Amino acid sequence: MHSFDIVCKVEMHEVNNAVDQAKKQLAVRYDFKGSKSSVALNNDNSITLIADDDYKMRSLTEILQDKLEKRGIPLKSLNVGEPENALGGTIRQVITFQSGIPMEKAKELVKFIKGLKLKIQAQIQEDKVRITGQKIDDLQSVMKAIKDQNYDFAMQFVNYK
Repeated sequence: MHSFDIVCKVEMHEVNNAVDQAKKQLAVRYDFKGSKSSVALNNDNSITLIADDDYKMRSLTEILQDKLEKRGIPLKSLNVGEPENALGGTIRQVITFQSGIPMEKAKELVKFIKGLKLKIQAQIQEDKVRITGQKIDDLQSVMKAIKDQNYDFAMQFVNYK
C-alpha cells in the first residue's frame, strides 16, 4: 500500500525570517519615515501590524505578504483580522495562521476524493487527511485533481510513501 497525507502547516522559522525582512524594509521606506508603524511576531505565533492610517496599513500588509510569499509561506494559510483602532490614533491588525485542516473542509476534501472513482481510501485523522491506495499513479492523479480544484485553504502533501 502507498499513501500520503494532506496537511496544513506553516514553518514558523520562515515566518520569523519574513517578519524580520519586513521590519528591515519598513525601516528604510521613505513613506514610513517618522511613523508609528510596526510589525511584530507574537509568542502565540500571530503577527500584529500597527500603522498610522489605512493607506499605511495596506502598504504594510502588502510588504508582509510579499515577504511571506518569497519565504514559501502560502498566503491562503493567513487569517487576516479586521483592522481596529488602537492607542495613539493608530490602527492595529492581527494576522494568525491556519494550522491543520478544519473538519468541515476535511469532509469536503474526502467527498471530492471519493467522487474521483479511483481505487483509493481517504481518512480524516485529526487535523490531516490520509490517502492510501494500491497504485502510485492513482495517488498522483488525486494530488493533481486536488491542486486543480484550488481550495480556499492552504495544504501540503507530506509523508509520500
